[in-house]
Amino acid sequence: MKPGSNQKQFILTADLKKVMWQLSLPAIFAMVLFGLNAFMDTIYIGQLLNETALSGVALAYPLTSVMLGLGSWVGTGAGNLISILIGKEDVTSQKKVIPNATLFTIIGSLVFALPAFFFAESLIKMMGGYGEVLQYGVRYFKITLLATPLWIYALQLNFVVRSEGKMMTAAIIMVYGLMINLVLTPISIIYLNMDVDGAAWSTNIGMLIYCIVGYTYFNTGKSSFPSNINSISYDKTVFQSILKLGFPGFILSIMGLIQAIIVFNAIVNYGTDEDLSFFAAANRILLFMMTPLFGFMRALQPIEGVNFGAGQYKRVKEVFWLFCRTGFWLILPFWLFLMVFPQISLQMVLPNKIMTSTELINFRVYMAIIPFLPFVFMSLTHLPAVEQPKYASIIGLARQIIFYVPVMLLLPKWFGVSGVYFGSTLIDVIVALWLGYVVYNSFGKMESKTAT
Repeated sequence: MKPGSNQKQFILTADLKKVMWQLSLPAIFAMVLFGLNAFMDTIYIGQLLNETALSGVALAYPLTSVMLGLGSWVGTGAGNLISILIGKEDVTSQKKVIPNATLFTIIGSLVFALPAFFFAESLIKMMGGYGEVLQYGVRYFKITLLATPLWIYALQLNFVVRSEGKMMTAAIIMVYGLMINLVLTPISIIYLNMDVDGAAWSTNIGMLIYCIVGYTYFNTGKSSFPSNINSISYDKTVFQSILKLGFPGFILSIMGLIQAIIVFNAIVNYGTDEDLSFFAAANRILLFMMTPLFGFMRALQPIEGVNFGAGQYKRVKEVFWLFCRTGFWLILPFWLFLMVFPQISLQMVLPNKIMTSTELINFRVYMAIIPFLPFVFMSLTHLPAVEQPKYASIIGLARQIIFYVPVMLLLPKWFGVSGVYFGSTLIDVIVALWLGYVVYNSFGKMESKTAT
């Protein structure tokens, strides 16, 4: 029996609800832990240091997300390709995926990290940093840049493990690095007196462990395909497929950075330091709410990819809607809690702050997009998984360039800081409707393939 054939047959033939939960639960656990890790970093810095440090890290965090974006690019590209190749039983191409992905990791690390390190202060200023906030942001950003190859490589390997359908294995690999960070951060801040530097170094050490465990998995031959983990090579077809299939994930990260630049500058120009720390807290809460959906995205990708590669298009459509419905019901009670008790939610991050009525309205408006997110996230996973990544890329670009730039330049000018929250939610509702149209057409294209 071929390695991984049992898992492949399970994805292709088992009851979809059973497939969904078996793959989703460990993925959700891993992503919730990942989100909790970032959320706890915010709590550690906000409660153990001060709001100024929190604001500085908030400005640096979108820049560090470029590393996550590069990791997502190579990881989702390689992962989508592996899932499709497993469905097609193309072993020859499977052998070439990780060596080409590793080459991408090396190139991406050099292209981003070197210039970013030397222009770190200018980049934090571009985000709206000044004074002590700028100093905190630069320190945190420079330290995290030193581990850029670790960030990208760890994500690359973990995405590929998920693409095999081995969600529990991927989750366990991730847990090692995240737990190290979760434990080291308060120790470095409180007992080692490393200030915000301690949070950055703890994250880097966690990423190192993450890499080591992921590498060990492939090096000991546990993958369900020939990985060639110790090789680095270039194959034009495979390399370009990784670039194409993973590009939407990178676009979303880069566009998220552009969004952060626009939003942070709008808050700096029309608000105060308190407005900046309030937005940082609200944004981290929103990101934490997204983490179960990130887990669903990770689980949906191999299910759709393997079934699409095997030509089971009806099953692809069925599992897409199953994931959308389940994701909605999963996050609904948490969303209701945020809407009913916003003060309690915010004070987990900003314990000494009394929220104004305007801030509570802004928070509720910002959280109003959450019920739409299951469909949005599943759509952005679905399109690359069925070899239609360009539409996800186009929507990601348009979201920022066509919508975010003019809206965030005008609404805060007219309505103050509240314009940031109302504008963000309005834009995301429009994007959700647009994705609905694109996904509907994607199913039509699959039906035409079935007919022929």
